[in-house]
Amino acid sequence: MQLKKSLAIFIIAISLWSCKNDDSAKFAYEKEQAEIAEEEKILEFGFDINNYIVKRDTIKSGDSFGEIMQRNNIGYPNIFQIAETTKDTFDIRNLRAGRPYTLLYSKGSEKDSLPSPSTFIYQPNQIDYVVIGLKDSIHAYTSRKKITYVEKTATGVIESSISATLEEKGLSQKLAYKMADEIYAWTIDFRRLQKGDRFKVIYTDKYIDDTIYAGIKEVKAAYFEHNGDSLYAFEFETDSIKGIKDYFNEDAKNLRRAFLKAPVQFSRISSRYNLNRRIAYYGNKVRPHKGTDFAAPIGTPIMATANGTVIESTRRGGNGKFVKIRHNATYSTQYLHMKAQNVKKGEFVKQGDIIGWVGMTGNTGGPHVCYRFWKNGKQVDPFKEELPDAEPISDSLKVKYLEYIKPIRKQLDNIFFLEAEPKETENTITEDPIL
Repeated sequence: MQLKKSLAIFIIAISLWSCKNDDSAKFAYEKEQAEIAEEEKILEFGFDINNYIVKRDTIKSGDSFGEIMQRNNIGYPNIFQIAETTKDTFDIRNLRAGRPYTLLYSKGSEKDSLPSPSTFIYQPNQIDYVVIGLKDSIHAYTSRKKITYVEKTATGVIESSISATLEEKGLSQKLAYKMADEIYAWTIDFRRLQKGDRFKVIYTDKYIDDTIYAGIKEVKAAYFEHNGDSLYAFEFETDSIKGIKDYFNEDAKNLRRAFLKAPVQFSRISSRYNLNRRIAYYGNKVRPHKGTDFAAPIGTPIMATANGTVIESTRRGGNGKFVKIRHNATYSTQYLHMKAQNVKKGEFVKQGDIIGWVGMTGNTGGPHVCYRFWKNGKQVDPFKEELPDAEPISDSLKVKYLEYIKPIRKQLDNIFFLEAEPKETENTITEDPIL
């Protein structure tokens, strides 16, 4: 009897232990599956894409928000309600041809005879996006993709040109533009580089969502050996309110002049400033030309040649569409025949900012920008003027600047000239999306 009782207790204990192990195994399995499911989430625009049917497209020429919604089975009463509810966040009239959009459909909606999307997402550029909820709770908000900045260094030895050197190393040509047009534009003629000239540069690359390359954010510092000269350049902010940054050498001397040589890149001068110009079309009469014409394809960006305030952005007579900028009490510049302006009257612009695009408005026989230069209210030839250097660094900032560049110069000096691929540093900064 005692034996049977002991046997029964043993069987019950085995059963309980077995059940407990089964529960533990079940819990471990469920936890593992949950972790796998968590790992398999595909997040985009803040949504787990696995939970939706995704349709991607681009805005076509002539498309409107209403037409896109109609094509996707949302009727006009709902379209009107969506537009009214979201207008304070996003104006649906601002859709631009060529920009991508995404439609999210709830899973299960494919069983409907006329499925309609629950969410519309529009990307006006690579970084920003607009989310519009189309269903029960109509809403809209703007956000940004995560941006990561990675500091890198690169070196190169010139064999033929800086562009060829960068291409051989698989580096962005924007580095060449920045060094030639922003940093050393007034100290080095990049068309006359010599074999054996060499450079070192510290710059920051920009990535979207950690993987999509979005270009160079800035060049922090550079060093160029040319013609026996050693030329340092360090970026430094001189006006935090206006966001003005300049490049200075190791002695705090500004590397640039007050004015760029030309308002467009890679162009040619098709007609110079000439007060005695005669035109056959007008019977060979003298028709003074008080500007310098830079020929360039329609749509070429036009840059402000110096910092200043826009005093005109309009269209008038033979000038066509134009922008005029006052730089100080002495100098103003004007840019004629634009396809379109990119600035408004009263705006402050910095040297190199895009203020419009080359066009053929007004009296013009071909695409170009007529660049006019005013000194003390009189139009003059900028190529015959002794133009001033850029504003020197203030005495109050000079001490701060010299302290600021000490570690950066040390970093530059410790970069050795190698033919190998550029070294990527560990200095990575992530900018969280703005919610």
